[in-house]
Amino acid sequence: MRAAISHKFGRDYQLGTQPWLEHPAMPGRFIGNPSLSVTISQYMVSLHRRKIRAGEAVMSARAMDEPTMKRLWEFAWSTDRKEFGPISRKRKAENPSEWAGFLLHEMLYLLYLLSMLCLLRYDEALRITWADVTFQVSYQPAQFRVKLELPFRKTHQYGGIAPFYIYADPDRPWMCLLRAFAIWWLIAHERHRELNGFIFRKKIGVDSISTSDSFLECFRNNLLDISVDPRPYGTHSFRRGGCQFLHTVRGWSFRKICDWGGWAENFDNPGTIFKYLLSWNDNPAEAREHYMNPNRPGCDPCYSCGRTCHCG
Repeated sequence: MRAAISHKFGRDYQLGTQPWLEHPAMPGRFIGNPSLSVTISQYMVSLHRRKIRAGEAVMSARAMDEPTMKRLWEFAWSTDRKEFGPISRKRKAENPSEWAGFLLHEMLYLLYLLSMLCLLRYDEALRITWADVTFQVSYQPAQFRVKLELPFRKTHQYGGIAPFYIYADPDRPWMCLLRAFAIWWLIAHERHRELNGFIFRKKIGVDSISTSDSFLECFRNNLLDISVDPRPYGTHSFRRGGCQFLHTVRGWSFRKICDWGGWAENFDNPGTIFKYLLSWNDNPAEAREHYMNPNRPGCDPCYSCGRTCHCG
């Protein structure tokens, strides 16, 4: 709410982002943004303390993790392939578990994986069109890849958006974005010969984009399909989960994650990346009792070297 008020004063009333202060040369006259005054800042800090003492905890969206993505992938492929079209309202009312068919499940999984691996906000992913996706072949060595050029990013509203280059991940098919793109392209191309407009839409061939509300509703229904409580999750779960996956599983450095996700290169707010990587609301990667245990159970084998130790 405070951010919205600050934006209103700063943009619409053209008061900028400077703190609300008395004019040094004109006593009694104030300049700057009223929402950024010292008094309101002190009140917000005090309000935060009072909420914590009252038992209210600030809870961010739980990060999506690889095991949950694998379960979503397995459920999507277990859906009846004959159910390509939309499910009727009567059938949904009679059988709530059959809220979507194979086509919608595959589209949603591509949306999940794209948001997670490319660290996209849901509104950025929903704006992607087929014109932004290019299937390429690299000859040294010979391999396929997808080049994704975003039309819009919150942090790059005036252009200069670096493209994403996506390669195959044969060791983790449930995390292979190139595979998900190829499958959805084949499905969409069978239903409509000329692919143009948005990739994620309610009906293939109709130039309509899904809304954030419908996306969140489908996401929660999808989690219920695999018996996962959807309440801790939100539209930001994939962006947070992507940061943690790239850092803990892929071993990416913070600088590489910031460059891939489009964060500021000068690291003017290092707390942002830390909030994405760690939250008490996330699923624990390892039991606390094994942190110092020299004989703790091994993890899943590394796809590159085959080791099961926790050194990575």
